[in-house]
Amino acid sequence: MFIKKLFTGALFFLLTLPVFAQTQHRFKDMIFKDVTIDENINYSNSSDKKAHLFDIYQPHDDTAHKRPLIIWMHGGGFKFGSKEAKGIKLWSNTFAQRGYVCVAINYSMSKRPAIFGISISDLQKSTYYAVQDLKQAIDYFKLNAEKYKIDTNKIILGGNSAGGIMALQAAYSNNAELGELVGLTNGEADMHSKKYLNIAGVINFWGAIFDIHWLKNAKTPIVQVYGSTDGTIDPGHKGTPMYGAASIHKEADELKIPNVVKVYEGYSHELQKHFNPIFSPGKDTEERWAQAGQFAADFLYEQLFEVKVKPNKKGAKPNATTLDYRTMWKAPEKKAEPVAEKPKSAASKSAPVVEKPKPAAIDTGTSLDYRTMWPSEGKPAAKKKPKS
Repeated sequence: MFIKKLFTGALFFLLTLPVFAQTQHRFKDMIFKDVTIDENINYSNSSDKKAHLFDIYQPHDDTAHKRPLIIWMHGGGFKFGSKEAKGIKLWSNTFAQRGYVCVAINYSMSKRPAIFGISISDLQKSTYYAVQDLKQAIDYFKLNAEKYKIDTNKIILGGNSAGGIMALQAAYSNNAELGELVGLTNGEADMHSKKYLNIAGVINFWGAIFDIHWLKNAKTPIVQVYGSTDGTIDPGHKGTPMYGAASIHKEADELKIPNVVKVYEGYSHELQKHFNPIFSPGKDTEERWAQAGQFAADFLYEQLFEVKVKPNKKGAKPNATTLDYRTMWKAPEKKAEPVAEKPKSAASKSAPVVEKPKPAAIDTGTSLDYRTMWPSEGKPAAKKKPKS
């Protein structure tokens, strides 16, 4: 069923009124108060209708005709979750307020019962098929770019946990590489496709990549956030078949891929103090998610939209008119002169941003160990029924 909604950020605007008196930049700041949400649209013609639904979030009364698209993918270990996840809704709303078109998608889940956990091979196969769903979604939005007023050269992939895994694999590997790793046969997968997607940016919230060497396949900018004590997806490569955000950051620096990383010291998976997928995150966690979103928005703005003007020799002013990507669309708020920002040094770009925990921040729950979530092949994990 197709549903249309309107999200209003009036309370947010009242709380941040002093900030909005300053110069605002589209794609960096939340310049739109309201967001229009269209729900439960299908991006695929497959028989599994629920697995391929999406919700689209658009700035209300936006006059722009070519807007960047962020496709958001939820977490849940390819067992649980949906496009209605709290984090996905938060990021979709707030990035739409910044002027993006945001899409939250459902995708195919593992067929193996959740009671048995997820094995390494099951994780890899689930990733492969989920990435194929994502590619279908990308094709759908390219085909309907005019309808949704999308700039197909500015498609960004974002997600948390399993969603981050999907974004990284889709941006840096092709079907042949991912299929070979998974061990699929030609009858099970499109093993012949060596095509890479043209992705403008990746938002990786506590996800990982299977093969660190895949990063050399593209120069796609990456922004990452993770908790230092994450035991579900290790930030490095300790006891896991994947490479986490810390390893990706190091390799991306060596390959000169634009990237930044923000580390929350003392926090675990999903930026919770003690991660447990059964319990709903508290307000403190949601605040950290919002901070992660702003961190990502700042990086994407700098990489994709900010106009950097180089002065002529001897510091003279430029002798030509520079087009500003930010002023090519009319936003509903009053325009102001852009403020030139000091360029960051290469050292400051590559250094991780460390966020120390607040003493009062407490999340309830029992810590889970990634080693019990990904048992060796054939060995069932401890039984744990999620709350209905």
